[in-house]
Amino acid sequence: MNEAIDWPDFAASLGGVQVEQDRALVRQKSRDFYWYSPVLKDRLRGVSADLVAMPRDEAEVIAVLRRCYAAGIAVTPRGGGTGNYGQAMPLHGGVVLDLMALNTIHPVSGGTLRVGAGAKLGEIEAACRPQGWELRMFPSTRRTATIGGFVAGGSGGIGSINFGQLREAGTLLAARVVTMEAEPRVLELRGAEVNRVHHAYGTNGIITELTIALAPAQPWIDYVVGFDGFMQLARFTDAVACADGIAKRLCSAVDASAAGCFRPLAEVMRAGESLGFFFIAAQSAAAFEELLAAAGGRICRRLSEAEAGDAVPAFEFTWNHTTLQMLKVDRGITYLQTRYPQPDYLATLATLNALLGDEVPPHLEFIRVGGAVACAGLPLIRYTTPARLREIIGIFEAHGCTVFDPHTYVLEDGGMKQTDRMQLEFKRHADPRGLLNPGKMRGWGDVKD
Repeated sequence: MNEAIDWPDFAASLGGVQVEQDRALVRQKSRDFYWYSPVLKDRLRGVSADLVAMPRDEAEVIAVLRRCYAAGIAVTPRGGGTGNYGQAMPLHGGVVLDLMALNTIHPVSGGTLRVGAGAKLGEIEAACRPQGWELRMFPSTRRTATIGGFVAGGSGGIGSINFGQLREAGTLLAARVVTMEAEPRVLELRGAEVNRVHHAYGTNGIITELTIALAPAQPWIDYVVGFDGFMQLARFTDAVACADGIAKRLCSAVDASAAGCFRPLAEVMRAGESLGFFFIAAQSAAAFEELLAAAGGRICRRLSEAEAGDAVPAFEFTWNHTTLQMLKVDRGITYLQTRYPQPDYLATLATLNALLGDEVPPHLEFIRVGGAVACAGLPLIRYTTPARLREIIGIFEAHGCTVFDPHTYVLEDGGMKQTDRMQLEFKRHADPRGLLNPGKMRGWGDVKD
């Protein structure tokens, strides 16, 4: 809390910018899904802003930043609040900048889209598909996450089996960014320059608008498939991911001990089945089903877009939603984010499964990295203590896995393992007083261990 600030007076000084000062609502807007991690749940439970500002356009963003800079007030940007690492939580109080109202979606132009940072990904997809286009990738929180939050805090998701990570050249084409200075500037970043603010948690500039590349829309079929053994499922999922002739958008595999907690699928799955989740283009459905039969799996659920209705889509059992679905049943669950070593990722997976057993139920997401199929993991963990969690991370790393630690809010510690010098230099340029989302960037020197 910033006791020296007269917050009602400060709110009035923002003119026509809508604000929220009710303590309960401000606290609510100061939260994301940090509670996925028992470590962060303990560390961040008391975090709250002093005020929420809700600008309606870029001009109002500039007005808020100008006043906050003059008063030395920290500003933490927020989209849909669906991040998992405390990215949108104001460690130093101050102002949460809610950007949801910056939600303009412009018409598609030549396979590219200009869109406000606050637009929800589900609404973007719905707007693009009638024009023959769709998002290249999106997180499992598509219904509620914003494009600005995804770019500022995410890295990939559904669609990454085709297009890799957001950071890949050609996906993020441009960004409008407002600086945190006495007189904020609006910068236009293009091409690789966008990586200055991508996955930087809003520590070095406020994204107000993005230009992204799209993909031609496909008629997708939503599959849930079942296998008696997890490694059997893993080999099949890998085969589909590597099958260049099968058009897909999602290739995921979840162990039976986790899949058994998926209540919306209780009527279609069998006890003890591991489940695979796929989005397969309609023209590839026959080839997919032929591979499935040969591998010994079965179709639990098959939904065309016309048949989907209100059914929970396959992608809401994958990526970070896998953990969420299990947390609804078992509050003692948490997770890791890993990447298995190439090219023998299935052999490493089998070794770790034998070593860790039911303590760490496996969950795989197949993606592309550098043009090649790669195996990412979001293994579930039956949490006991922080010390055991560190031991499990060490076991994964000892077997050649890269671990992107989701139990820290520090930008570098979550997976970079080192300071991104480009992002740090841009922060010096765009946020000289370090008022944007302070406490998140170790290289800036404002992280308190």
